[in-house]
Amino acid sequence: MCVEIVAELENSGLRNTGKIHANLFSARLVEEAVRRGEGILLDNGSLRVLTGERTGRSPGDKFFVRREPSASEIWWSKGNVPVSPETFDRILAKVCAYFQKRELFVFDGFAGADPAYRLPLRVVSEKAWAALFSRTLFIRPDAAELAALKPEFTVLHAPDLQLNGAADGVNSEAFISIDFERRLVLIVGSGYAGEIKKSIFTVMNYLLPLKNIMTMHCSANQGSDGGVALFFGLSGTGKTTLSADPARRLIGDDEHGWSDEGVFNFEGGCYAKCIRLSAEAEPQIYNAIRFGSVLENVDFDPQTRCIDFDSDRITENTRATYPVDFIPNCIREGRGGHPSDIFFLTADAFGVLPPIARLDAPHAMYHFLSGYTAKLAGTEAGVTEPQAVFSACFGEPFMALHPGRYAELFGRCMQRHGVRTWLVNTGWSGGPYGVGKRMSIKHTRALLAAALSGMLDRVEYREDPNFGVLVPVTCEGVPAEVLDPRRTWADPAAYDAAARKLAGLFVTNFQKYAGGVSEEIRKAAPKI
Repeated sequence: MCVEIVAELENSGLRNTGKIHANLFSARLVEEAVRRGEGILLDNGSLRVLTGERTGRSPGDKFFVRREPSASEIWWSKGNVPVSPETFDRILAKVCAYFQKRELFVFDGFAGADPAYRLPLRVVSEKAWAALFSRTLFIRPDAAELAALKPEFTVLHAPDLQLNGAADGVNSEAFISIDFERRLVLIVGSGYAGEIKKSIFTVMNYLLPLKNIMTMHCSANQGSDGGVALFFGLSGTGKTTLSADPARRLIGDDEHGWSDEGVFNFEGGCYAKCIRLSAEAEPQIYNAIRFGSVLENVDFDPQTRCIDFDSDRITENTRATYPVDFIPNCIREGRGGHPSDIFFLTADAFGVLPPIARLDAPHAMYHFLSGYTAKLAGTEAGVTEPQAVFSACFGEPFMALHPGRYAELFGRCMQRHGVRTWLVNTGWSGGPYGVGKRMSIKHTRALLAAALSGMLDRVEYREDPNFGVLVPVTCEGVPAEVLDPRRTWADPAAYDAAARKLAGLFVTNFQKYAGGVSEEIRKAAPKI
């Protein structure tokens, strides 16, 4: 097998490499990472690594190679930036030269739990821990599948190779690029493992919609009655937390497809944000972090090696990666039926959206295309008050095609299967960030349980005067004033002003889609 891999790597331009470690099991990869000084073991058995200066994604260094036929399909936009084949090939040559005489670690596996739509992939890295991350995150083949696996996409991961910015025809020392025709991903100059994960997600977001399969930036779980729920949301809105529900079985925490047969996970693992993680609030995730998992950029006590999940000394964006079957009630095969409920999660730092609202079809399409959450004050230099963030389809940075392509598929799927759709605010109540408090996870879980059980089908609703969505007046286990955000503010006039401001931001953002949607969807806009 290793001889075949060496030959295939040579076909990709990798020659005269050092020792190739192909498809090692997790324990061996942990040993190699520790031996090479890439990470250390913490008291719970997890491998802790540092990713260097870059502790999050680098959207300004992400490119698509402009080649046909993909160039005619890609939505060229602020986030989807072209790079010439010549520049890509020049950097590929640098990577191949850099890999000469180096030990390399190879993972072969799949993205896509449905065999009809799965993508065989290969990750080649200079880091043992990156191979462990890939083995933990993607779908691991059994022995027979591995013997027959022929990768259709290859990721070359060289985090310690630093480029020369403009001299190399790129923006900085980092370069993340996808060549759809060559079936290659280059990740150079960034150790943040999320670049591996999201590059493959982007590949799936290109390939599958061309086959009329909906791709989604969402988590999914399934109830005892077989009902599937999807949770859309940007980073920090609660996708992983809320889908890891002891009362329901986890399908996946972040990326899924929706075919005529139902929903399927793209991955075999979870990539959880773990800042301020606690056993009390999120027991399933807390207990999943053990031997075989990877912790990125977490702080710890150097004497006891006990993890300090509350520390943001290195970054707010601390991460944990673990196999999905570390969650005790997961669905190992990563597939479920058609969803009965869809939740759009938003961390509203303005503190004006209701904790839950029922959406009719036009409002669902409006909020799907808007993809709203908020950036907190203090998270970036110069951010002194909450800032609205709109990301089409709740995943615009990873959408290679025009948002309208995904919206069309999404609307078709919703209509065909009669899905109930909800807007859920996991953000602030009683005032904006810095004044109010974060929405109680206990209340959010109670509202989700009521929606999924059908309890919210039997209560009275009111129409929100600003956003036009339907808000339940009562819900067992949730105080009535929490359901009406205006009542939680000490100054109702300040609430009204904040709500008008956010409504205006929605309307301004949606102008770029208004010409391509129906009048019914345009009328779902907030009232200003």
